[in-house]
Amino acid sequence: MSSPELVSPTHADPVARASSPFVGGPLGRYARIGGDGFWSPVRVLILLGTLAWMLGALIDVPCMVNSWGSPDVYEHMCYSDIPPLYGARGFAEGYLPYLALQPGGRYLEYPVLTGVFMQVAAWITGAVVTVVPSAGPAITFFVVNAILLFPFFLLAIVCAARMVRSRPWDAALIAIAPTIILAGLINWDLIPVGLVMAALLLWSRERPVWAGVLLGLAIGAKFYPLILLGPWLLLCVRSGRMRQFGLLIAGTAGAWLVVNLPFMIGNFEGWAHFYEFSSSRGMDWGSIWYASTLWGLPAIPASLLNSVATGTFIALCAGIAALIFFAPRRPRLVAVLFLVVAAFAVTNKVYSPQFVIWLVPLAALARPVWRDFLIWQAAEITYFMAIWWFLAGYGIEEAKGMTPQWYAFFTFVHVIATVWFAGLVVRDALEPDRDIVRTDGIPADADDPGGGCLDGAPDALPWLRDHREVSTT
Repeated sequence: MSSPELVSPTHADPVARASSPFVGGPLGRYARIGGDGFWSPVRVLILLGTLAWMLGALIDVPCMVNSWGSPDVYEHMCYSDIPPLYGARGFAEGYLPYLALQPGGRYLEYPVLTGVFMQVAAWITGAVVTVVPSAGPAITFFVVNAILLFPFFLLAIVCAARMVRSRPWDAALIAIAPTIILAGLINWDLIPVGLVMAALLLWSRERPVWAGVLLGLAIGAKFYPLILLGPWLLLCVRSGRMRQFGLLIAGTAGAWLVVNLPFMIGNFEGWAHFYEFSSSRGMDWGSIWYASTLWGLPAIPASLLNSVATGTFIALCAGIAALIFFAPRRPRLVAVLFLVVAAFAVTNKVYSPQFVIWLVPLAALARPVWRDFLIWQAAEITYFMAIWWFLAGYGIEEAKGMTPQWYAFFTFVHVIATVWFAGLVVRDALEPDRDIVRTDGIPADADDPGGGCLDGAPDALPWLRDHREVSTT
């Protein structure tokens, strides 16, 4: 079977073409990239991702030199949760997460799979420090985590490249995403991101059970992948693919139970702390709720904040549901998954700088238009800079940090940019001819390439059939 003709962004996308002189110009007629040569698209993307990861690690060098001291950590914009949590959460002393109280009389506030990952990194760190006593434990823990997280970054890139067979180069937006370079090593968010992309790849290959297994592991590492099931369900309802969705749910539930049940049995209180912490957490950095107070608006009482934030998110989800059911052609899976995660990000009680990583792979596949993607990324970079400059002077008199009002301004910049990009995705769903994945792909006028059993599926609900444009191939 011959390989599909590949869509090259240096020919199809004006911004990519204009930027191509940096790498020798647009893909040439006799270029072997994408053909039978060694430099296949996936290998090139792995190389780009490796260089980007090295650059991200290089950015953290000033903090490594100063052992992540404050306020240098904010002034150099290289803060990471990883080194301080090695001691603050008891890994240095050998406390096992969830099974024992940590320093300060608390349990680990991370989901189980992330906690297990942290523990494995701590064991490796202990072994390294034993062999090399001069190695700083916190720095060693950071380096070990950087090495262990790297495969999840590559997993996201490779899965994105293989999802739509004719468009592997869309994954370049992930490989060189500025926000992943800047924020990839702040926390452990790349674990669920890589697992989600693996789940989507398996779904695209019509393996719903294994897709569910990967999705269940992702939910075991972070909460946000759970919300993907809502729009996934509605797309399967519209397309009559409920059997496949049932298999997805079975795999998800099974994998989640496998990683969570031992800790639930071992110490339910320790296991449940993450969920209790999340529900009781007040408004925090990056949220519209916190930014509004910095502009003088009254703070929402803590007793109401959960209801307000959740209610706003549910209202946006209702709009996404209406889009899924009433768009003239059923929206693509990855597009609505981006929309629901974006809705969660802009309404959540907190928006940590690394949360943008959740959105990057979905955005790259939902709307792989380089200009729009880079505009959104630029807005996120301004927020990334703003929060560190704000924290550099937070609580310090006469400090040279960013004022609260300007920090609030850049918070709304990133929110508005995310809403704008989401609006473009919605427009593509309402006007399918604008969706380049459908119109520039091979074959032309595709339905949902990468959507697995959803691709080409007719509407299963009689009252929706008249709303769908029947594709011709």
